Amino acid sequence: MSHHVTFEVPGGVPIKAWVRGVPLEDQARRQLENVARLPIIRGWIAAMPDVHLGYGATIGSVIPTTEAIIPAAVGVDIGCGMMAVKTSLKASQLPDDLGPVRRSIEKAVPHGRSGRGVRDKGAWPEPPGDVERCWREMEEDYQRIVRKHPRLDRGAHITQLGTLGGGNHFVEVCLDESDGVWVMLHSGSRGVGNRIGTYFIDLARRDMEGHIRNLPDKDLAYLREGSPHFDDYLFAVCWAQAYARKNREIMMTHIMRSLRSLRGIPPFDSHLKAVNCHHNYVQKEVHFGEGVYVTRKGAVRAGAGELGIIPGSMGARSFIVRGKGNCDSFHSCSHGAGRVMSRAQAKRTFSIEEHVQATRGVECRKDSGVLDETPGAYKDIDAVMEAQGNLIEVVHTLKQVVCVKG
Repeated sequence: MSHHVTFEVPGGVPIKAWVRGVPLEDQARRQLENVARLPIIRGWIAAMPDVHLGYGATIGSVIPTTEAIIPAAVGVDIGCGMMAVKTSLKASQLPDDLGPVRRSIEKAVPHGRSGRGVRDKGAWPEPPGDVERCWREMEEDYQRIVRKHPRLDRGAHITQLGTLGGGNHFVEVCLDESDGVWVMLHSGSRGVGNRIGTYFIDLARRDMEGHIRNLPDKDLAYLREGSPHFDDYLFAVCWAQAYARKNREIMMTHIMRSLRSLRGIPPFDSHLKAVNCHHNYVQKEVHFGEGVYVTRKGAVRAGAGELGIIPGSMGARSFIVRGKGNCDSFHSCSHGAGRVMSRAQAKRTFSIEEHVQATRGVECRKDSGVLDETPGAYKDIDAVMEAQGNLIEVVHTLKQVVCVKG
């Protein structure tokens, strides 16, 4: 029996969906069908088991396009993704009280929503030396972008490099099946990526102004190769994806430094195994024997032998996986468990007491500010993993013991 089901779309390409045993909301299916009806889609759309309603395009979807890109499908958290590093530490070498570990990470990595003013905890007041050096390597290409599009140069860039952000971004200390200690984090391109995404989504709408009424959704406006803004967008989105990858690397370096400074934790290695993967991005790949742009909106590349990360929610298991290179999914897998309710609904549905119970055994925030991220707001990660058994194999199973939420 095939792991995926195929939905035929009148006037569009089929949808291949890995949703056996997991819910697929009607709104998300309609959103997938809207994308499937675009004339630029090549072959079919792939939907991962964590699929759910998104902005513009569906989260948990893989969209192959020919000679065009949909900026809203890539989204505004360009290059958002995961990084995980295995250390040589064992669970027995961590302190009994993990509070100092969480506070050490919180001190090492600015986190939370950024805002103007002296109380901004989501950005560096003064960027450290490694952040400045990394920014100098990226600044020339950034200046190339903003010289042509000066409206993009109106917010933080260097002061948010090496910072976590808010929402569902997090840092976790996890234990694997052999009680090995891992550090895992989730973040993207911060404010500068958001500005790039928002700006080019608007430009795509304007470029298609005369044809936008023919689209199933105005948020699916696309930029065609050869159009005035396509090359600029491709350059900017690739830059933002590189920023996101560097952002995660810098945070991981600072976290490891902070753990090494903690009393009671012995010296350890932190280069045993590292994975750094995007799950909101676009890149050109070869499928159907030709080059197509593949947009993964809430999906991880899972080519044959490639390592990826599928995190669960707070209190749930996460997985380091190895791709099987499934052509039907465009070599992709899910990027997490996937929400089953909106943030507002989660805050209305769950109590602090229920959140405390759901995150028992995890050193993390247990207040109303994180109720939108409580495990009950997400699909069952075990069902999500079972639904994509022909896309990936599990290499390591991780259970978090410390969680820092943005």
